[in-house]
Amino acid sequence: LRFDEQVRVVVFKSEVKGVFCAGADLKERAKMDDAEVGEFVRRLRNLMDEIAALPVPTIAAIDGYALGGGLELALACDLRVAASSAKMGLIETTRGLLPGAGGTQRLPRCVGIGLAKELIFTGRQIDGQQAASMGLVNHSVPQNSEGDAAYQRAIALAKEILPQAPFAVKMGKLAINKGMEV
Repeated sequence: LRFDEQVRVVVFKSEVKGVFCAGADLKERAKMDDAEVGEFVRRLRNLMDEIAALPVPTIAAIDGYALGGGLELALACDLRVAASSAKMGLIETTRGLLPGAGGTQRLPRCVGIGLAKELIFTGRQIDGQQAASMGLVNHSVPQNSEGDAAYQRAIALAKEILPQAPFAVKMGKLAINKGMEV
């Protein structure tokens, strides 16, 4: 995707109804030794960094649960659209873990330090409407009978981006991302 000039916007959506991404398989992780866990987390962090670094806008369509690494995936995207009924949270602390794929950096940039600490320390899950009110998602939409309301809104948002000058959009993304590091 990084090198395909035909790609102008990437939308992430799940094919599993009611779930955007439920995070890591903790039963599988429990079977790993410390070295394997370290490698797993490193690869997961690199994947999220690669998604964040894509030169085109990325949109997460959250039509269900986005927990742990699932919310970290959504946070790696530039824009997030959630169904009002979606459930989101960095719930790792409820499992004795720490968000390891960038959530501890991306969530505070999105909602502010105090609110990010509260959400991570408590492991609280929030719905799409709450996420919109705190700036975690760009849009919250009522879920439809097909279960893809966030995806439909994400496609509409992508269609708003498509007519814009591709180079200007790419440079805008780059400038914003680099500026956030200053």
